[in-house]
Amino acid sequence: MSESPKVCLTIAGLDPSGGAGIIADIKTFRAFGCFPTAAVTSLTFQNTVGVFGAEHQTATTLRGQVEPIFEDYKVDAVKTGMLPTQEIIVETARLITFAELKNIVVDPVVRSTSGFDLIEEEALRALIANLFPLADLITPNIPEAERIAEITISNEADIRNAARIMQSLGARNVLIKGGHLPSAESGGGKAIDYLFIGESVETFESDFIETTSTHGTGCTLSAAIAAGLALGFDLVEAVGRAKEFVTEAIRTAPKLGKGSSPINI
Repeated sequence: MSESPKVCLTIAGLDPSGGAGIIADIKTFRAFGCFPTAAVTSLTFQNTVGVFGAEHQTATTLRGQVEPIFEDYKVDAVKTGMLPTQEIIVETARLITFAELKNIVVDPVVRSTSGFDLIEEEALRALIANLFPLADLITPNIPEAERIAEITISNEADIRNAARIMQSLGARNVLIKGGHLPSAESGGGKAIDYLFIGESVETFESDFIETTSTHGTGCTLSAAIAAGLALGFDLVEAVGRAKEFVTEAIRTAPKLGKGSSPINI
C-alpha cells in the first residue's frame, strides 16, 4: 500500500486570476507531491495588472473553514499568506496553537507589486506579535522587510540588520529574498536569498532573470518551503529546493496576461 501524502494547509487570500494566493499555493503543494488544503482569508479582485479591491473574511468564517480540516486530517505543514486584518491574524494564531501544528511558514504579505496595501498597520503589529513567535520561518521580500524592520535596505549589510531586528521581534528564522536589491536588478547580477537561522546565515544564489513573469513568486516560494518541511527536509534543504523550484518556474513562465504574468507552476 502506498504511503499517504503529506497534508499542507494554506491560509491566504484568493487571487481569481490564478497566479498568486491560495491557487498558487495549491499548485505548488501538488508539484511537491503533497495533498493541498486551503482556507480563504480574503476575496481579492485582481489580475496580472493590479489589485482593485478585496472583501475580507471574519474570524468566524476562517474558523469555519479550518476546524473541519483539523478534525479530518493530520496537517503536516502550514503556510500563511495574505492575513489582512487583526481579527484574522489573531484567529489564525489561535487555530495553529490549538492544533499544536508544526512546520509553520509565514509569508508576511504587506503590499502587492502594483502598490495595493494588503494589510492594515494595526494588523501588521498583530502579525508580528502573534505569528512571528509561532513561525518556523518568515519569508519577507525586501519591501516587506523594510516595512517590518522600519529601515531602508540597499545592500547586504542592511539585510543582515533587518533580519536581526525581525529576530528581536520574535522571529526565530528569517528568509529575506534579495531579488529587489539594486545589485540584482541592475543587470547581469545574482538573485541571492539570505536565510538566518539563529546566529548563522545561509545564502542561496541564482542568476537574476530579466522578466515580467513574477506574479506569485513569493506565494510559491513560501508554499514550496512548507511542502519541503512537511516532507521531512530540514530548513536549509527545504529553502534550497524551493529556491530552485521558483527559479525554474520563472525561467519557463508562460506569457499570460497583460501585466506581471504568472510563473510556471
